[in-house]
Amino acid sequence: MSTAVPDKLMTEEEFLALPEDETLDRMLIRGRLWEKPMTRRNRWHSSTESRIVHLLMSWQDAHPESGGVVCSGEAGVRLRRDPASVVGIDVCYVSAEVASRDSDETMLIDGPPVLAVEILSPSDRQDEIASKVDEYLAAGVSLVWIVDPHFRTVVVHQPEQPPRMFAGEDEISADPHLPGFVTSVTRLFQR
Repeated sequence: MSTAVPDKLMTEEEFLALPEDETLDRMLIRGRLWEKPMTRRNRWHSSTESRIVHLLMSWQDAHPESGGVVCSGEAGVRLRRDPASVVGIDVCYVSAEVASRDSDETMLIDGPPVLAVEILSPSDRQDEIASKVDEYLAAGVSLVWIVDPHFRTVVVHQPEQPPRMFAGEDEISADPHLPGFVTSVTRLFQR
């Protein structure tokens, strides 16, 4: 179960100074620490993540002028500084502008990605997913995909638009943010 620690707001520095604990999944949303037991990744989560990364890398190879970066595996992202929001994202595409901000002083991506992909795990709760989506959009993420390997669906969130669900042979597009990126939902779940 995920819990928000209600005490005083935490800074990014305090968050990053927390001792490593491989049994906990942590995120900082607007200065509030969220912790939950680490979910054991499963083959459905892993294969879905691999497929999404493959499709995004193929798009990127075909569009080298984009200059962006595809990251995966709980990529650490600083969405905002004050109040601090630091999250791990399953898969993301970061613009060339945001990627150029990265320095050797931090392991974090410094700014919101263009696309954030969260792949649901059995332990995910609706309130924590909703909080993440809300924070992603408020921080400037253009596209958020909530991918459900169990039901093989994708819910697409964009600023000031209602969420849209896609399944089966429905096509999802990342236009205009990733020009020309279109795929059927089925391709995300091929094994």
